[in-house]
Amino acid sequence: MARDLLIGTYTQRLPHVDGHADGILSARLDGDAVVDVAVAAKTVNPSWVAVSADGSAVYAVGETEPDGTVSAFARSVTGELTPLGTVPSGGAAPAHLSVHPTRPFLITGTYGSGTVSVFALNADGSIGERTAFVEHHGRGPVAGRQDSPHVHQLTVDPVSGDAVVVDLGLGEISRYRLAPSGALELRADATLVLGSAGPRHLAYHPDDRHALLANELDSTVDVLRRDGDRFVVAQSVTTRVEGATGENKPAAVCISAGGRTVLVSNRGDDTVAVYAFDPDASRLTLVDSVAVGGASPRDMVISPDGDRVLAACQDSDSVSVLAFDEEARTLRLLGSSPVPTPVCLTFV
Repeated sequence: MARDLLIGTYTQRLPHVDGHADGILSARLDGDAVVDVAVAAKTVNPSWVAVSADGSAVYAVGETEPDGTVSAFARSVTGELTPLGTVPSGGAAPAHLSVHPTRPFLITGTYGSGTVSVFALNADGSIGERTAFVEHHGRGPVAGRQDSPHVHQLTVDPVSGDAVVVDLGLGEISRYRLAPSGALELRADATLVLGSAGPRHLAYHPDDRHALLANELDSTVDVLRRDGDRFVVAQSVTTRVEGATGENKPAAVCISAGGRTVLVSNRGDDTVAVYAFDPDASRLTLVDSVAVGGASPRDMVISPDGDRVLAACQDSDSVSVLAFDEEARTLRLLGSSPVPTPVCLTFV
């Protein structure tokens, strides 16, 4: 079955990427390939894209310096995007944003400045007033990568409702209570310190007891187990096969619908690490490492049908499509489709 996609990209050459796309791209997953790639909205460096629960609104960061932006678009039933306005992100190089699943709020964060903002969302999907602004301070232990805060991901905990902020620069995961007004209150007692591991991307397990965390700086993935209203680290395992050498930076972590299989993308090794997950023991076991067929697989998603995995290969201008069997825990590369500088994949 064909599935619609939105693809976040880089449009400018930056120190870490040769961006040359034209904005947010639309496309379709048609079996074994990504097809009908087209420009849905011309905007600068929309490196992360999120969609409202009903698919009627789309939000994108503008990853620029010294000031970044956050933009809103109305999405028609036929997929066209119409601009609804742009607001300052509250810092440099915004890297992520998240639409609250049940409340009219948009949570955003900046990698360059280490800030977190909450915006109210209007009935038409446009961005309203900023209801919260938080600035992280400090540094982590790795010189050159953790000299200052770098907010890399923001999510809403499906159990507690907390805003969960993954800060690669501090090496910490912070929790904030999100008030009905949209204000944020730090729960300092629930901060999880990962230090030099460099936490980057977190995904919640469907059992509501666990989350999986990809760490960029030491090529590990952590099993986080819920302990009351916070997480503790139950296990940490490598994302690389024995004997792997050279620089490597994990990017995205995905969990299958049944919760038995965990996938992590490796930039450098250019692989997807495949794990069996035992929720009773809170343990991962690496069962395979599959070449992704492209360079620097950044974002990665499992299709709504559950039988395909897509990887946005930033440095080879391609999106790889892999056949996925959750029960057998197998991945098989089907091919790569040409897409300019893809870094974020979102099914709509």
